[in-house]
Amino acid sequence: MKQKLKVWDLPTRLFHWLLAASVAFMWYSGEQGGDIMAWHLRCGVFILGLLVFRICWGIWGSDTARFAQFFKPWQIGRYLKGSLSENEQPGHNPLGALMVVALIGAVLFQVVTGLLSSDENAFVYNGYLSGLAGSASADFRKLHVQFFDFLLILIGVHVLTVLLYKFVKKHNLITPMLTGYKYLEGKLPDLKFAGAGKLAAALVITAAAVCAVVFAGV
Repeated sequence: MKQKLKVWDLPTRLFHWLLAASVAFMWYSGEQGGDIMAWHLRCGVFILGLLVFRICWGIWGSDTARFAQFFKPWQIGRYLKGSLSENEQPGHNPLGALMVVALIGAVLFQVVTGLLSSDENAFVYNGYLSGLAGSASADFRKLHVQFFDFLLILIGVHVLTVLLYKFVKKHNLITPMLTGYKYLEGKLPDLKFAGAGKLAAALVITAAAVCAVVFAGV
């Protein structure tokens, strides 16, 4: 008999969906150009804040959010053989963990190159940190634009994998990321969730990082 288990905390779920919506907006605004690029810049800083928060949460957050708990590439073999149960790793499976780390790294790279970019001829905009890049800011913009194609491939693989799990393997990964709960059989793992103190610490560091970037460009 399956039992209900809380797997994802609210901060992790909010990060996931806010990042997805923000990247979609960045794609749209980047394609449109013009006046909307002002919001492209602001959203870029917002995404940076999301990533800083996620890194903090990945260090001292809830069990299923912590990198040390789910990033275990040495278990991929067991997972592929079917000998690693979901009860042992109820959050991200070993392959999913690789994608999570890859996406966080790729989005972070995309944001940083954007912050260091400038292209007055095309969009009349400068990244918040473009002054630090100096004459290399135009090169960062080229890298920013070119790398986005790779990021789209990663996102496409992620979405396709989730859909394959849902419709082929009959394993729904979407609903738990919305509700926070999974239904598992057998002995349930004892998961620990971070409290308000750790959340506050992550938010303070996030706010400090965002303010540092914004004021660096003033």
